[in-house]
Amino acid sequence: MKMKFVKNCLMLATVGLLSSSFAVAQEKAQTLDQLLDMVKKSQISESAEHKQREAEFARDKSAQAGLLAQANATRQAEENRSVTLEKKYAEQQLLVTQKKAQLNERLGSMRELFGHLTSTAGDLRATLETSLVSAQYPNRGDFLDTLIEKMNGSTQLPDIEEIERLWYEVQREMVETGRVVKFTATVIKPNGEQADQEIVRIGAYNLVSNGTYLTYDGRKIEELARQPDSGMLSAAAALQSASSGVVDIGIDPTGPVGGQLLAALIQKPNLKEYLDQGGSVGWVIVYVGIFGILLGLWRIVVLFAMSAKVKSQLKNPANPNTNNPLGRVLKVAQENKNVDAETLELKLEEAVLKERPAIESGLAILKIIAAVAPLLGLLGTVTGMITTFQAITIFGAGDPKNMAGGISAALITTVQGLLVAIPMVLMHTLVNGRAKSVIHVLDEQTTGIIAENAERK
Repeated sequence: MKMKFVKNCLMLATVGLLSSSFAVAQEKAQTLDQLLDMVKKSQISESAEHKQREAEFARDKSAQAGLLAQANATRQAEENRSVTLEKKYAEQQLLVTQKKAQLNERLGSMRELFGHLTSTAGDLRATLETSLVSAQYPNRGDFLDTLIEKMNGSTQLPDIEEIERLWYEVQREMVETGRVVKFTATVIKPNGEQADQEIVRIGAYNLVSNGTYLTYDGRKIEELARQPDSGMLSAAAALQSASSGVVDIGIDPTGPVGGQLLAALIQKPNLKEYLDQGGSVGWVIVYVGIFGILLGLWRIVVLFAMSAKVKSQLKNPANPNTNNPLGRVLKVAQENKNVDAETLELKLEEAVLKERPAIESGLAILKIIAAVAPLLGLLGTVTGMITTFQAITIFGAGDPKNMAGGISAALITTVQGLLVAIPMVLMHTLVNGRAKSVIHVLDEQTTGIIAENAERK
């Protein structure tokens, strides 16, 4: 049953396939003979195509077999070549080892000499890169790279001329360190302009030109953006204009190792920069201090002049002069000499009380400034520390530059407050003492006048 069912299915499929072919061909063939002819031609055409494809496949197979044989032959040839090269490499490696042993044996103590020369050449190269002598003699250390490479390698040896030149450059660096010479070179100004100038080289310590100090970084000569004080600059100008003799000039002893001392010296803040570091609180302290000092000086001058006039009046009490407090008090005593003792005492006390405000003027302000200045300094300290902690919060504590501004303001304002408070205390003491001495003279004279009037009565 199953086989019969399968046969029936195959027959149906074949009939369906033929029917479909017939339907397709029906569109082109008008009769059964035409259809039969078309089917026959189609079979013949397909058979020819199959034969052509089989022929192409056979040719491709033959070509691939030839390529495979060629590849096998090439591989075998390369394998044979590899064996030959490995054998030759082993022979040459052995020869190289023998030659190296022979070289080391013939070099002997020269190997230790080359080690010392290499060390000396390396140190000299590092020295020449930043030496101020190289500003006058540029590119004098270029040969050292080749010399070091030769002494470290095993294929070349340095010649006697290179070794002698190394010795010469070492000696020249030592000699030039002790010389003061002039030469002409290009100098870069702080504004970026370049100019050919006469330069004075003070050994390996400093370069000066036209009364200014220069710096050399191994490639170019630059004028320092910030210069030392005027005394050093005038000495530099005097050195450049001198032709002989001894000239006093300030030099940087750390010049041969980079000139850190001069760099630190010129970066030291001036007075204006110190005051700016204190911020707004610092400037308030400065203004308060200036006002207090001027007030104190003015009161000192006034009281000393007043004391001189009072002393002069003491020598001539009979003729009172109204240009001083004592004269005005004596004038009141003369005008009221006929009154009773009680009234005279009241008149004199009133006259002394009138003189007190002028004598004690400014004392209260000086005292307040002396007390307030340290408090302002403390205020600046607190605000500076707040700024520091804010910088730490934002940037962390790894970079001290971020905290330097706040710490500087904190310390500067403290110093400013103390610098104002100390002279204010001294001035207040001096002014107060002078004022009390004048008042003491007035009290003493009024007491004497009252006693004399009482005796007459």
